[in-house]
Amino acid sequence: MNKIPLIIKREYLTRVKKKSFILMTILGPILMAALFIVPVYVAQLEGDIKTIGIIDETGLFIDAFENTDNLVFLPIEEDLETAKQNISSNDLYAILHIPRTELSVPQTGILFSDKQPNIVVKGYVQNVLRKEVEALKLSASGIDPEILQSIKTKINLLTIKINKGGEEESGSTELSMAVGFISGLIIYFFIFMYGALVMRGVIEEKTNRIVEVIVSSVKPFQLMMGKIVGVAMVGLTQFALWVIFTLIIVSVFLSIFSSDLTSYQSSQLKLGENSISQTEAIQSDDVNESVIAIFESIKSINFGVLLGAFVFFFIGGYLLYGAFFAAIGSAVDSETDTQQFMLPLTAPLILSIILAQFIMINPDGPAAFWLSIFPLTSPVIMMIRIPFGVPYFDLYLSIALLILGFLGATWLAAKIYRTGILMYGKKISYKELWKWIKYK
Repeated sequence: MNKIPLIIKREYLTRVKKKSFILMTILGPILMAALFIVPVYVAQLEGDIKTIGIIDETGLFIDAFENTDNLVFLPIEEDLETAKQNISSNDLYAILHIPRTELSVPQTGILFSDKQPNIVVKGYVQNVLRKEVEALKLSASGIDPEILQSIKTKINLLTIKINKGGEEESGSTELSMAVGFISGLIIYFFIFMYGALVMRGVIEEKTNRIVEVIVSSVKPFQLMMGKIVGVAMVGLTQFALWVIFTLIIVSVFLSIFSSDLTSYQSSQLKLGENSISQTEAIQSDDVNESVIAIFESIKSINFGVLLGAFVFFFIGGYLLYGAFFAAIGSAVDSETDTQQFMLPLTAPLILSIILAQFIMINPDGPAAFWLSIFPLTSPVIMMIRIPFGVPYFDLYLSIALLILGFLGATWLAAKIYRTGILMYGKKISYKELWKWIKYK
């Protein structure tokens, strides 16, 4: 067994020196940081002033639209057809047409533009029209709009968890759902990514006949374990570098463009303030209280347990599936032949992502419990449950069963690996695999 560390070292050093590993280690953080940076930066670039012409045939809305830092509303005296033809020459972003109807108050506006209007402009115009129409209807019914606005109430429902010691701490269901789902999704993708890497490595060595030389010096089981653990170390190294580099890139971006982002956010807040009434603006303090409550609820998540569980289930789930991936790679001669074996193997992992929504709705239910202790689904489902608070018995049971599942999977995979690694030119069926498992 002392040859396994040598194989691990060989697998690790061989892969981390590859150009593909170095390239993905560099591009990965850039792509992940771009998910945060690009939308913010693009939104900032699109903060130019847009002029919207208004053709109001009713005469009821011409004074309802107030200019903002980003939107300018301009009444148009031309008829609609002429205005549409001159939309580009008049430097108009769009034309808002409010047609005259048989009803006393129109309920439809038409926004003409030579490009698809963005959601901010459409939402602002729609909101102003809605509020003006509501005010006209209330006035016609003899109801004071201010009275109606004053009875609108924003309800904040806070959740408080009481632990066994009787201590209270804030919690957030939404935050727990987000943390759990993202953690499970990351494990899901990494199991597939690095498991497939093991399988392709085995197929490549088998196709090139390199494995015949290797197994003359080491046992097939040692080769399989060394390859699986070596790739796991590569995955952990790459994941750690991704997290570090992503945080560095995002931090540098925020430090450089913090002033620009602040000014952009201020302009967006002004745009939002112009689309709500004074009463609603006062009630926006409730939103700030909700945000503060969310930050307080972050403290209720046991990040020590979450981080430790993430590392364990990441490694445990990968080792479990990595053994099966290695067995599949040893049984076939090309990657195209793996399809018939891949779906039954990965079905539990795919099912765990499909059922993630139902688990988040009822994280303490019987389905959540059984799926979180079943080794083939526990790496994803248990990570979804942990932010909601999992009994330590469930967590320890899941860990123990995952370890046993890995040992059992390794035993089965080794049976297939030792025969299949030297088998060439034969189409393998499930019946043939069963014979390899029973062979002594």
